[in-house]
Amino acid sequence: MSALALACAAIASASAQVKTTVPDPVPGARPATIERITIHGKALEGNLEGDAIDRPAMVFLPPGYARDRSRRYPVVYALHGYSIGAEQWTQEIHVPQTLEGAFARGAREMIVVLPDSKTVHNGSMYSSSVTTGDFETFIARDVVSYVDAHYRTIPARDSRGLVGHSMGGYGASRIGMKHSDVFGSLYIMSPCCLSPRAPGPANPANEEALAAVRTPADSATLPFGVRAQLAAAAAWSPNPNKPPLYLDLPTSGNEQAVLARWAANAPLAFVDQYIRQLREYRAIAIDVGDMDTLKVDTGKLHDALTAYGITHAFEIYPGTHTSHVAVRFQEYVMPFFSRTLSFEAARGR
Repeated sequence: MSALALACAAIASASAQVKTTVPDPVPGARPATIERITIHGKALEGNLEGDAIDRPAMVFLPPGYARDRSRRYPVVYALHGYSIGAEQWTQEIHVPQTLEGAFARGAREMIVVLPDSKTVHNGSMYSSSVTTGDFETFIARDVVSYVDAHYRTIPARDSRGLVGHSMGGYGASRIGMKHSDVFGSLYIMSPCCLSPRAPGPANPANEEALAAVRTPADSATLPFGVRAQLAAAAAWSPNPNKPPLYLDLPTSGNEQAVLARWAANAPLAFVDQYIRQLREYRAIAIDVGDMDTLKVDTGKLHDALTAYGITHAFEIYPGTHTSHVAVRFQEYVMPFFSRTLSFEAARGR
């Protein structure tokens, strides 16, 4: 199977079993405040796919936020996976319970933001495309600027963390490599889509199903993996001269050309170009379950960083693609950012 097919299979399996082990509530944990907001995506304006440019987001304010109105906080931006949005992401990582538990167990208080990047084909891939819009810049600039303008943040890279799971792990890898000027610490969870997709035999049934799609809405009836191909094509092989979908697919006749464009968006293909940026991070962590098919490519990312002498933590833990994501968020992700982000506001603020 191709790398993308394996990734799609893993994510499809995860979607079918979104059951996640939930850590027990921590006695005495104080409640966080939840705010549902809308952020205008300047970077998404004019996208050919018709994806919303005003995007929902979830903001979790720590227990102390309302009490001390002079205090400023670091911010962690958490990116969701394919086929879900910010609301379902909250259920998978069980926030605010896991945030409250992390704070009660000793993690320092932070603001946590869950932006929504779901598109008509179920996922933006956090990439830059005229078809979907520039979701990479939306996350790194539009979302960060909005949060800094509307909340008591510490508006400095050393006080911003970026984390993502699955497609969000891909987004954390991609955005992390390209925007080390914005974020100071990076946590990559079970990232998909790290490797270039290898050419493979044509699948007539899939090609027929894709050929029958006349509008973006038609893709809603497609099988998971086929729809994921549309999302990948919209993100990585856009075609402004090919309505109504405005994308090129790796079908018979143009497979090599399209896959070359997809390869240009694979972190394992472009990591060598961003070594200086990766060295700028205060800390980097990567994890993946031992029963997750994505562990192979995740291990290759670990190997690449190791080869360049980039300090980072790497763990393969017992679990599937989704089975421990909530536990990981409370027990590992939040403590990681508590240790590695700067909690000191700049003078004069």
